[in-house]
Amino acid sequence: MPQAIKFTKMHGLGNNYVFVDLFGQPLREEILSDLAVRVSDVNTGIGSDGLILIGPSERADFRMRVFNADGSEAKNCGNGLRCVAKYVVERGRTSKRRFTIETLGGVVRVDAHAGAAGRVEQVTVDMGEPRLRKRDLPMLGDPDSETVDEAVDIDGETHRMTCVSMGNPHAVLIVPDAAAAPVAELGPRIERLPVFPERVNVEFISFRGDAEIDFRVWERGSGITRACGTGACAAVVAGVLNGRLERGRPVTVHLEGGDLVITWAEDGRVLMTGPAEITCDGVYYYQ
Repeated sequence: MPQAIKFTKMHGLGNNYVFVDLFGQPLREEILSDLAVRVSDVNTGIGSDGLILIGPSERADFRMRVFNADGSEAKNCGNGLRCVAKYVVERGRTSKRRFTIETLGGVVRVDAHAGAAGRVEQVTVDMGEPRLRKRDLPMLGDPDSETVDEAVDIDGETHRMTCVSMGNPHAVLIVPDAAAAPVAELGPRIERLPVFPERVNVEFISFRGDAEIDFRVWERGSGITRACGTGACAAVVAGVLNGRLERGRPVTVHLEGGDLVITWAEDGRVLMTGPAEITCDGVYYYQ
């Protein structure tokens, strides 16, 4: 008999996921990867960039688990965190406006900025300190070294990348024009380079002056998406490391789905502020 699973579809700047609230309906661990693949399919499922589970935590106020469209489990998701914050406030799971969420990449603090009638318009997420050593991504090579503007050969062509972990791994490429970058061609090749044993998210960024970035992304396990919150954070960190942005100054990141404001603060922590939206509620029948 099919299992009726209640879900809420949400998106952060077009990066959309199917969210399942585990407080009222536990799911069997062995179905989660397959469920993510099924619900993500736009033809036979719901259509999304993946599946996110919202549940209790022993380390934080809530726990978020993220499954990509290919069924693999991700360590973190910036857009997902903002959506989870909106969901738990607006659906009455918490009366707090500042609380913590456990992810596979660590515990983060969020601030839900509620407007009229308690509706959450914007969410600020303290993403913590970026991790730059190869061991943190992980990436092959000297485990204590950093990858800043490092040359890499891809099919006979040399590209330069800066690598940052925001709880999940990112390879950031600075290009002349992000809009013209060959994301669909280079993204999957870089994602699966042998130097990244757990694969990597790939960002293509270009600069509009000293406080704005144009941004496109190839997400590990999901492909091209309209936004990536952790990727936007990694992009700003990479911009600072390459001398193109100023530490401590808010930077507007223009993603295909909209804008995020990212600050790599002087205390080392990265703050991300942006919106989240509820698309619909429904029931998915899993069998």
